[in-house]
Amino acid sequence: MSSSSRSLEDVKALLQSSTMTNPQLTVDFYNSWSEMYEQDSETICYRAPHLAVDVLNANFSGSREGVQVLDVACGTGLVAKLMSAHGFKHFVGVDGSEKMLKLAAETGLYQDLRLAVLGTEPLPTKTGVFDVVIVVGGLGAGFIPVHVVRELCDAAKPGGLVCMSLGDHLGANSQRFKADLEMELQLMEQEGQWTQLGIKRSDRYMGNTHQSAEGDRDHQQGEQFISGFIYLYRKSSQTVSNNPKTGV
Repeated sequence: MSSSSRSLEDVKALLQSSTMTNPQLTVDFYNSWSEMYEQDSETICYRAPHLAVDVLNANFSGSREGVQVLDVACGTGLVAKLMSAHGFKHFVGVDGSEKMLKLAAETGLYQDLRLAVLGTEPLPTKTGVFDVVIVVGGLGAGFIPVHVVRELCDAAKPGGLVCMSLGDHLGANSQRFKADLEMELQLMEQEGQWTQLGIKRSDRYMGNTHQSAEGDRDHQQGEQFISGFIYLYRKSSQTVSNNPKTGV
């Protein structure tokens, strides 16, 4: 990793100038960001991985020794590093950025790493094999689409946990994504796919990197942090798969 560092304003400018309106542009951006990603995440106080792992750890009972974890949108491995400190040892990572996966491999924490741009490609795992499925920061407008949460549920074992994070970002697209996501999560619960264990809201999900704009100050403008949510579900013990596949 690079030993240089950027200021908070530099990172804000980078994120504000990024264009991630389609999957390929998003992949290109994260490939170019990979070397500075962890340092920049600290600079902008990206707390989502800590929040999600804390919620997951507090709701996970029993030994972590043999637990199989699917880390979706794993990036450079921040989530696996935090989970390993709590005794989790077996990780499969999925990400759309080849350069992010290369850095994740250097952690030595993953037994397998798979390249896939979710939403345009299926989740490259077998169904019903993971005790824990976690996705931090991957869901959102311009990122992993809402319908992929059914694939996350399918990947979990009956009784397994699915943990997802979502930042409360500015903009109509982000707010629409949140509404659509929560509608889908509720529908899946009504269908008997899983049971909600809780939704945790944090006022300090990550630093506010949104650009201040006149006429848009009623929602987090001028705030140091944006809020975010951690969703935790337990897959039902008897569930009909939404997306049957044999896996890779």
